[in-house]
Amino acid sequence: MKWRALVFCGIATLVGGCAQVGYFVQAAQGQFALLSDARPIDDWLANPETGVKLKDKLTRVKSIRAFAARDLGLPDNDTFTTYADLKRPFVMWNVVATPELSLKPLEWCFPVAGCVNYRGYYSKSDAQAYASELRAEKYDVEVSGVPAYSTLGWFKDPVLSTFIRYPDGEVARMVFHELAHQVVYVPGDSRFNESFAVSVEEAGVERWLAKYGDDKTRADYAAYEARKQDFLSMLLKYRKELQANYDRPVSDNEKRKEKAAIFQALKDEYQVLKKSWGGYTGYDRWFAEPLSNAHLSAIATYHDFVPGFRALMAQTGTMSRFYEAVRALAALDKEERHRELAALGNTPLNAGSLHAAAEH
Repeated sequence: MKWRALVFCGIATLVGGCAQVGYFVQAAQGQFALLSDARPIDDWLANPETGVKLKDKLTRVKSIRAFAARDLGLPDNDTFTTYADLKRPFVMWNVVATPELSLKPLEWCFPVAGCVNYRGYYSKSDAQAYASELRAEKYDVEVSGVPAYSTLGWFKDPVLSTFIRYPDGEVARMVFHELAHQVVYVPGDSRFNESFAVSVEEAGVERWLAKYGDDKTRADYAAYEARKQDFLSMLLKYRKELQANYDRPVSDNEKRKEKAAIFQALKDEYQVLKKSWGGYTGYDRWFAEPLSNAHLSAIATYHDFVPGFRALMAQTGTMSRFYEAVRALAALDKEERHRELAALGNTPLNAGSLHAAAEH
């Protein structure tokens, strides 16, 4: 979901003689290995060796994909018409880093994707090795698994085993989100890109559930959304506390002590939240590594401008007119674009809303 055509950037940079050859080689190899593993969904469905559960999920994905093009006006192309069984829990792992006493993430810049606040690896061990290098330089670091991503239509992105077994509402959400990136994508403006895709996924899932969802699917997705909102509210609370701590006119040692106390309070509150969910453990992997600024920085871009996009969607009335209006925003200067969206959503320009890590 966060890869955003890095492979193409890597190839372009390799041609230019970039020193980071190893990083771009793994990116190109990982992408092409993924494509070579993918086969048309219809072939999987026709194969008698394909399990019944997988056939059922792939059939529903075909229906979701058709809905995306027909009812949401999303690209009607070869994206999500193939399937790849990757034999691993995530398609890739992203590395995010911040200074020790700051929530501002490091950025890496690429010719096509622009500047982004993560670096992706197809191998978990490679991601962890790079994370170790950053930690040795005293950065706060998070390594997180990514179940899906978009190449912006440059390649035939397959449906992946890393998300196919999620509940149907979640699969639909991911399909709509990634296809939205093919409609509008502004290099170097993650807040705009991700908030736009989230607004499309939300509207899409609401319409899809209304048309095709049964009682169980609707109930499952409602429970997922309720947990997500609980989790987001908790993270936003502690992110604000961390920012207030770093803004204090005190010594770095005092800030470090308070930082440790804030993260301990976050962990304690999460245990209380889990009990209110009946012991649900879907967010446990978010706590798999020692908590750091990077955890909260990594999720700060997905909802900043969603209120503005929602308002614009209501104003325009149809998805096609909404996309036209979004393209007009994309043509503006970045600062002006952000002002327009903040005004549309009646939200502070630096609201810093949060998006939860995937539950699964």
